Amino acid sequence: MNINYLIYRNLKKNIKNYYLYVFALIFSVGLYFSFVTLQYDPSMDEVKGSMKGAAGLGAASVLLVAIVAIFLLYANTIFIKRRSKEIGLFQLIGLTKGKIFRILSAENLILYFGSMVIGVLAGFAASRLILMILFKVTGVESEATLRFSSQALIQTAIVFAAIYILIMVMNFTFIKGQSILSLFRVVSTTENRVRKMSLVEVILGLLGIGLILVGYYVSTKLFSGDFTNMNELFMAMVFILGSVIIGTYLFYKGSVSFIFNLIRKSKGGYLSVNEVLSLSSIMFRMKSNALLLTIITTVSALAIGLLSLSYISYYSAEKSAKQGVPNHFAIAVQDDLAAFTHALAEADIEFKQTDRNVIQVDADVSKIIGSSFEETGQNGSMIIAVISDEGIKDVDVSPEETLFTGSSDAVQQFMSIQATGQIELRGSKESIPQQLIGTNKDAYISYNFANNGLPTAIVDQTVFERLKQDLDPKIQKETNVYHGVDIVDPAAINQANEIFMDLGIGEHTGNLSQITMITDQKSNMGLIMFIVGFLGLTFLITSGCILYFKQMDEGEEEKPTYTILRKLGYTQGNLLRGIQFKQLFNFGIPLIVGLSHSYFAVKSGWFFFGTELWAPMVIVMLLYTALYSIFGLLSVMFYKRVIKEAL
Repeated sequence: MNINYLIYRNLKKNIKNYYLYVFALIFSVGLYFSFVTLQYDPSMDEVKGSMKGAAGLGAASVLLVAIVAIFLLYANTIFIKRRSKEIGLFQLIGLTKGKIFRILSAENLILYFGSMVIGVLAGFAASRLILMILFKVTGVESEATLRFSSQALIQTAIVFAAIYILIMVMNFTFIKGQSILSLFRVVSTTENRVRKMSLVEVILGLLGIGLILVGYYVSTKLFSGDFTNMNELFMAMVFILGSVIIGTYLFYKGSVSFIFNLIRKSKGGYLSVNEVLSLSSIMFRMKSNALLLTIITTVSALAIGLLSLSYISYYSAEKSAKQGVPNHFAIAVQDDLAAFTHALAEADIEFKQTDRNVIQVDADVSKIIGSSFEETGQNGSMIIAVISDEGIKDVDVSPEETLFTGSSDAVQQFMSIQATGQIELRGSKESIPQQLIGTNKDAYISYNFANNGLPTAIVDQTVFERLKQDLDPKIQKETNVYHGVDIVDPAAINQANEIFMDLGIGEHTGNLSQITMITDQKSNMGLIMFIVGFLGLTFLITSGCILYFKQMDEGEEEKPTYTILRKLGYTQGNLLRGIQFKQLFNFGIPLIVGLSHSYFAVKSGWFFFGTELWAPMVIVMLLYTALYSIFGLLSVMFYKRVIKEAL
C-alpha cells in the first residue's frame, strides 16, 4: 500500500464529513473574489467617487479574510483532533510523522485548492449579480457587465495560499507535539464533563444573568438625559459592552447549567429519554464551549445590529427627507427661486409655491424638557423657529397656545420633550408666556430654518406679529422667508430635479432638494448595508458551520450511548425527538441571546439613523433566524444518520 493510495482512501472516507467545510470555503473564496473584482471594476467609478466605495470594499475584504481565516483555522483544529486516532494508527503501522504530515497536507491540498478553483469560478459567475445588487441598493444607474479581473485572481490566490500555509503549520505542530498514547486520548479529553454544580457555579450563573440584565437596563437609559456629558456617556457605553459580554460568557459558563439543573431537580431527577438527550447533554457541553459561544453570540449581535441600523436608515430615507424638506424643493435665496420657477415654466412643468415667514426666537423650555443640557450651558433655553398658523391647513391655535412640530426622534429622545406644559417665547424686550398643547413630527419648513432637528413652534398670527416686532437680530437667519416648491405631476419630479441641479441652485446654502436627499441617503446607507450584509452572511455561514462541526464531534462521541439505547428497545423516532430538542437548544440559545443583544443595542440609538424601527429590525432578524436555522436542520439530519448507524 503506497502513500498515494492512502491519500485516496482517506479522502474518500472523510469527504462526507468535509462537505459543509468545502461549501463554506467555496462560498468564502467566491465572495472574496467578487469583492476584490468590484474594486477593480471600471463600472464602480461612480460608486467609488460618490461614496468612497473603494475604501469601503477594501476594508470589507480585509474583514472578510479575517473571518474566513479564523473559521478555517478553527475548523482545521476540530478536524485534526477528530483524526487523532487515525494518526496514531498510522504511527503504529510504522509511518513516520513526516509521512503522516505529507498525507494530511496532500488531502488538504486537494480539498483546499480544489475548493478555491470552484470558488473563483463561482465568484466570477456571481460577480455580475453582486454588482447588480450593489447598483440596486445604492441607486446607481449603470450597466452591470461580467468582467474577469486577473488582479483579483492573483490577490485571492495569495491571500488563501497564506491561510493554507498557516493551516499546514498548525497541522505540523500538532503532529510533532503528540505521542502515540496522547493521540488516542485527544478526543476523549476535549470536553470537560462535570456532573455536579458547585456553589461557585451557581453564583456565576446568577451573576451572568444579572450582568446581562443590568447592561440592558443601562442601554435603555443611554440617551434619556441621565448622562449629562460625553464622559459619562462614553463610560456608560463601555460599561454596557463589558457587562453584556462578561454576562454572556458567565451565562454559558454557569447560567445555562444552573437553569437546566433547576428543571432537572423540579422533576426529582427522573428525566425522560428526550430530556436526557437534550437537557443533560447541553448542561455540560455549553460550559466547555463558553468562550466560543460568547464570541459567536457577540459577533452575531454586532452583525444583526449594524445591518438593522443601516437598513433602518435606508428604509426611512423618504420619511427622513420629508421631515427635513417638507416640499419637493426648499429655496432660501430669492434670486435662485426666480431662476428655478422661470426654468420650470419654460419646461412646461406645473408647480405650486409655498411661502412662509420664519423668525428665530429664544424660548424658555425648562418646564417641558427632561434634561438641562449642563454640558452645553443652555439651561433650558434654546433658539427655535417660529411660524404663524395662518395658511397652515388643519392647524389653528389660540393666542395663548403653541404647537411644536417637526421635532426629530433624536432630539425628542435627548430632550424628553413633554406633550404639554408652560413655555416662554422671549423677544429682545418682552416675554410671551404660552401653553404648549402638543407635539408632532409634521414639518412645515426645512431643517436649516428649524435649526437641524429642533422643534418648530406654531403660534397664532397675533403672537407671531408681536414677536416679529420684537426680534433679536443676533439670532436671525440670513433670510426670514422659507420658499417651498412642489411639482404637481409626480412624473415630472425627476426632470425638475435635473433642472434644479443644472442651474447649480443646490450648491447654495439653504437650497435643498428632497429627491437628492433621498438618493444620497439611500446611496450611502445602501453601500454600508451591502457590505455589512455580506460580511454578516459570511460570519453566519462560518459560525453555523463551526456549531455544526461541534455537533458532529458530539454525535460521534455519543454514538455508543445511542447503541445501548437502541438495544434497550428505543426506536429511531424516540431518540430523534430528543436530538431535535437538543439542537433546538444548541442553536436556539445562542440565536436568542444574540437577537436579544442586538435588539437592545438597536433600541438604544436607532433614532439617529431614521424614523422607522420595527419593520426594518424585524425583517433583518427573521432573515437571520431563517438562515441560521438551516444549520440546526443539518445537525438533526447528521444525528439521524448516526442513530441509524448505531445499531
